[in-house]
Amino acid sequence: MILATAETGTGEFGFSDADFRDLARLARAEYGLSLADSKKPLVYSRLARRLRARGVEKFQDYMALLNDDAEADERLELITALTTNVTSFFRERHHFDMLASELLPDCGHHGRIRLWSAGCSSGQEAYSIAMTLRDSLADIDRRDVRVLATDIDPAIVRRAQNGRYPKEEQSAIPAHLSRQFTRRCNSDPDHFEMTDDVGKLVTFAELNLMTTWPFRGPFDGIFCRNVAIYFDQDTQQKLWTRFAEMLRPGGYLFIGHSERVSGPATASFRSVGVTAYRKIVPSEQSTTKGRET
Repeated sequence: MILATAETGTGEFGFSDADFRDLARLARAEYGLSLADSKKPLVYSRLARRLRARGVEKFQDYMALLNDDAEADERLELITALTTNVTSFFRERHHFDMLASELLPDCGHHGRIRLWSAGCSSGQEAYSIAMTLRDSLADIDRRDVRVLATDIDPAIVRRAQNGRYPKEEQSAIPAHLSRQFTRRCNSDPDHFEMTDDVGKLVTFAELNLMTTWPFRGPFDGIFCRNVAIYFDQDTQQKLWTRFAEMLRPGGYLFIGHSERVSGPATASFRSVGVTAYRKIVPSEQSTTKGRET
């Protein structure tokens, strides 16, 4: 494929700097995505297939589609094309160890436990949380324990709800958890699936993090890992603040390995591990005020 050049916009469809800026404005306004000028060739290569699929001859016409209120599905195709759903079971294992060793004991014997996988992709993170809960809480069936898992992409949410994965992904699950909470998929021997007692803990839903959230919390823990990397600093800082408002005092926030809480939200959190933060409880506020994490 011949990629568009920055100045002339040459290529199969023509992609001028003005076209890129229009697309970048829409992506930021609708989804919080930050598209640097250096991403122009990548954006072209990923969206060219959408123009072919829609029979569109130039990016200006594709922008007209995206701005059409009747084209909500195409705007979701846009977000799918511009982001990467890369995930695995128990990715960044230290977060799940902290969930078991610190967050859950911190909940004590409270009957209600709420965790949120924000940007859950195809579900491996949410099911890893659920398996950790099952393994750690002997009395889980007598408690009100739920995992909310959300993603902006409806197709990826449906895949997550299915709870079925290629066999090669199973090796990432600790052996004792795999024996208890996965089973062979009878309809497809090359896949495995989650057991019902894990699946019933998780509720999947579509959600754009840039819009109003249709729930109040509070959550005991939020996993939002490798999502904020797509946002500019201002959008990231607003997201950290919204997460702080959704967490109970003492609740935990787990973020991606290249992400850091910054801005006003640093007054609400203290660092408790590698890319792990705990919301400050009122009694700690005076001693941690203004601390940067």
